[in-house]
Amino acid sequence: MKRELGIARCGLACCLCSENVACRGCRQDGFKDLSWCENAEWCENRRCVLDKHLNGCYECEPAQCRKGLYSEKIKARAFAEFARRYGVDQLLDCLERNENAGIVYHREGIMGDYDDFDNVEAIIRFIQNGENVKKM
Repeated sequence: MKRELGIARCGLACCLCSENVACRGCRQDGFKDLSWCENAEWCENRRCVLDKHLNGCYECEPAQCRKGLYSEKIKARAFAEFARRYGVDQLLDCLERNENAGIVYHREGIMGDYDDFDNVEAIIRFIQNGENVKKM
C-alpha cells in the first residue's frame, strides 16, 4: 500500500492501484495541474469537485450521484460514501487492514475483490469487516 497516494477525489484507492506506476494520484500537484495524467481532462468527477470547491466527492452525496465514473461503477461511489460517513483516514486504515489480510484491489486489470458486489452498502460492509457475505 502506498498510503501517501491516498484516496482519489472520486473515491478510488490510489494507494492500492497497481495499474499505472507513473501515476502520483489525482490529489497531487495541487490537483488542478495534472499534465502528467492522461485522464485528467475527461474526468467528469474531477471537474465537478473543482467546480464545487470540494476536496473530493466524499464531501458531497456520492451514494446518490451518477456523474462520470459513478454512472456505471459502484466501487468508487462506495469508497467515497464510506469516506463521507467515516472519514478518509478510517477508509485508508480499513483498506490497509484488508490488504494485509489478503484482499486484493486489482486482481485482473482494474477488477479485484471490491468489484464483486452489486450495491454500495455491501461494499461498505466489506470495507469495514473484510468479509464478503456473498461468497460465504
